Amino acid sequence: MNSQAFNITITQNNNQITLGQQDVVNLFHHLYYNSRVWQNTYFLGHHILKCPLDLWIYQEMMFELKPDVIIETGTFHGASALYLASLCDIVGNGEIITIDIDFVPNRPQHPRITHLLGSSTAPNIVEQVKNRVAGKQTILVILDSDHSKAHVDEEMRIYNEFVTIGSYLIVEDSNVNGHPISPNFGPGPMESIEAFLKVNSNFILDSSREKFFMTFNPNGCLKKVA
Repeated sequence: MNSQAFNITITQNNNQITLGQQDVVNLFHHLYYNSRVWQNTYFLGHHILKCPLDLWIYQEMMFELKPDVIIETGTFHGASALYLASLCDIVGNGEIITIDIDFVPNRPQHPRITHLLGSSTAPNIVEQVKNRVAGKQTILVILDSDHSKAHVDEEMRIYNEFVTIGSYLIVEDSNVNGHPISPNFGPGPMESIEAFLKVNSNFILDSSREKFFMTFNPNGCLKKVA
């Protein structure tokens, strides 16, 4: 996040209230999230459940890395896979392997997208991914399926192995369970990230990817350094 912290002082009922940087970010995060506008956001006419600030960060990362493969767990409507495939078109490299346990009809199709049907942690799915990424030099992983801690723990254990040095393991929706929204969600992605970083020194948190202050994926961009 931006290293130049700030305070904002507002006047309410003749009383002055000073808010720190994180207070302001959290308040806007609540406003944005609870407005449900993210449920009414589209990419090329396809429903995409993501914050545009995060999508912009993804395009910056895509240009920098020009990944050969992006592994996405959690396809849902398929718009995020289409977005990533469109970026691959622009940078002239890459393909998407997207995984979901459910079949959803009329997902957008693209020659760079491969759909796998099944659980992201199922051995047969993991083996298919392993075969498809064999020999690829730059691999980016985005985890966006079941957000319960147990499932994210398992995904991180499996898919961190596919990430190449200098690329990223991105854990989405770490904002739940009070970070800062949905305080009653229960342990989820944020708790998985914290546990993972305690025992995996080959990944570091890249806070520069939170330069727009608000993200649905706080602490979620983990860069592989060794």
